[in-house]
Amino acid sequence: MPEKTISVDAEPYSFEFDPETCALLIIDMQRDFLEPGGFGEMLGNDVSQLRRTIEPNKKLLAAWRSLGLKVIHTREGHRPDLADLPPAKKIRGRSATCIGDAGPMGRILVRGEAGHDIIPELYPLPGEPVIDKPGKGAFFATDLHAILQNLGVKQLIVTGVTTEVCVNTTVREANDRGYDCIVPEDCVGSYFPEFQAMGLKMIKAQGGIFGWVSDSTKIIAAMTA
Repeated sequence: MPEKTISVDAEPYSFEFDPETCALLIIDMQRDFLEPGGFGEMLGNDVSQLRRTIEPNKKLLAAWRSLGLKVIHTREGHRPDLADLPPAKKIRGRSATCIGDAGPMGRILVRGEAGHDIIPELYPLPGEPVIDKPGKGAFFATDLHAILQNLGVKQLIVTGVTTEVCVNTTVREANDRGYDCIVPEDCVGSYFPEFQAMGLKMIKAQGGIFGWVSDSTKIIAAMTA
C-alpha cells in the first residue's frame, strides 16, 4: 500500500490524497441503468452513453483493489413493500411504467430484483460495503457517513452514474459533510452528453466549490508512480 500523499493532476488544481484515508465510491452501476434491454433503455435512453464508463471503472477498481484500498458501492432502489418510496417520486415523469412495476429485469428499482443489482463487470467483492439508497444522494437515509467515519475515510474518488443526478448529489452531500471528492470524468456518465459536461463543470467551478475533476488514467498513473 502507498505510504505517502499522492498528487493527481486535476481541475481546478492538483488533488492531494492519502490512499489510507481515501475510498473509491462507485455510484449505481446497476443492470437496469446500463444494460441493453433494461429499464433505462426501455425509457428511450442510449445506454452506450453509460456503458462507455465500464472499462475505465474496471481498470480503476482493479488498481484500487490491488493495493488493498477501501471500495464502497451504491445501488438506488426501494424496499419491496415500497414503504420508503415517496408518492411524488413514483409519479414524477408521468411514465406508463413506474418504480415498483414489472420491468424487463424484474420490478423496477426494487431491492432484490435482477435489474437493481450491480453489473457483473464491477460486482462487489465480499467485504466491500454496498449502500442501498432510496434517494439520489448516497448519504440520504443510509449508513454511509457512519461507515466512512468508522473506516477513517476523509476523501472520496466518486465514479458511476448518472453524472448530473446521483453522482452530483452525492458529491454535494459529501462536501457538506467535510469530505474532499475527486471525480474522474471517464468513469462517470449521463444519458445526455450536455448534462455530462455541465455536471462536471458544476463540481469544479469557483475554485472547486464541490470538488475536483480529473481522469482515471491520471489517478492510476499517480498511484503507480
